[in-house]
Amino acid sequence: MRCYLHAFLLCTVFTFFSLLYVCNQLASTLEEGDDWSLREQGIPDRSGHDSGHLLRKRPGLAGLRDREGLDREKSGSAVKEHSDGRSHLAVVACGPRLEETLTMLKSAVLLSKEPLHFYIFAEDELHDSFRNALDSWPRTVQTKFNFTIYPITFPKENAKEWKKLFKPCASQRLFLPLILKEVDSLLYVDTDILFLRPVEDIWALLSQFNSSQLAAMAPEHEEPRIGWYNRFARHPYYGKTGINSGVMLMNMTRLREKFFKNDMTTVALRWEEILMPLLQKYKLNITWGDQDLLNIIFHHNPESLYVFPCQWNYRPDHCIYGSNCQQAEQEGVFILHGNRGVYHDDKQPAFRAVYEAIQKHPFGENMETSLLLPLEASLQTTTNSYCGRASHLFTKKLKQSIASVQQDTTLRR
Repeated sequence: MRCYLHAFLLCTVFTFFSLLYVCNQLASTLEEGDDWSLREQGIPDRSGHDSGHLLRKRPGLAGLRDREGLDREKSGSAVKEHSDGRSHLAVVACGPRLEETLTMLKSAVLLSKEPLHFYIFAEDELHDSFRNALDSWPRTVQTKFNFTIYPITFPKENAKEWKKLFKPCASQRLFLPLILKEVDSLLYVDTDILFLRPVEDIWALLSQFNSSQLAAMAPEHEEPRIGWYNRFARHPYYGKTGINSGVMLMNMTRLREKFFKNDMTTVALRWEEILMPLLQKYKLNITWGDQDLLNIIFHHNPESLYVFPCQWNYRPDHCIYGSNCQQAEQEGVFILHGNRGVYHDDKQPAFRAVYEAIQKHPFGENMETSLLLPLEASLQTTTNSYCGRASHLFTKKLKQSIASVQQDTTLRR
């Protein structure tokens, strides 16, 4: 009996000190948040019709209708601003990522019929370059989007640690819900993304979220035999093969309100409370930085994640060892993700061909003749690689997207 009593007392003491450690970490995190002046960080550019953002409990237009009755006392423009079908797209660019980011934004503008708002987070020395480049696009193109440029912003304490967690500034995406406090929903994409389908099509997936889902991502791998997380990870991860955060759709209102289960304490934590303690616990065990932290969070909160198919985040891993994205085989690639720098080397010529075709396409020219046909010709020279042999999947949906845009342009004239 005495042995059991000693064991019980030891467990109680251990639990007490564990909770004390977590509370100290949380207090430190909240203290940093007090000093983190986020509202003063935004540098508005062509904010246009998006000067105000209406918060919604539910995503998309359905959530907007929920709030309309509450906001009748506000100006009518606030409701109109969110009912115009605008999609909100965020990207983080550091180092030599200017041209790649502009090409991504160009692909979004070329294929989307609905208006867009770009939230560009970049190092200070890139701000003028982004502003000058976007302002140099034809006026007919500029009418399709607004943009806002922000500096890279981390909590003052541990800022260097966050900035160098993986690639420069990549972990900025973790703080978007805390910086863009007035934005209800957001599509985050890496700089090496190319849209082959209108942005509004992935934006529409927000309406498919159930009542508990607050973010959407694609699996890291389709084939477990070549999966990284299930073979090498030293931390919890989502599902069988983990998730990839290069394309991340978020209902940020829900994300800010959610209390997340975790393996640090029995107390559920808010987003701003969980990040630093999570980094402190796992920083010696994570390889892919902020993506690993997202995997850990959604491992413990799987009900909060909507998983969309691999065709919305198609990477070289889906074709380098043979085609393994079944949905892309059926319907084509919707979003191309050229990770590991494949747009800029000779390792995956099919990916590079798509990037260069979009980059070189002159605004205002017929996309069928000046983008699609040259791309198809270029892809014919890449069939000596696995991804090259699957490159017909790259143009399958792109053909339809271009035809739809061209038809819409003709009808408007």
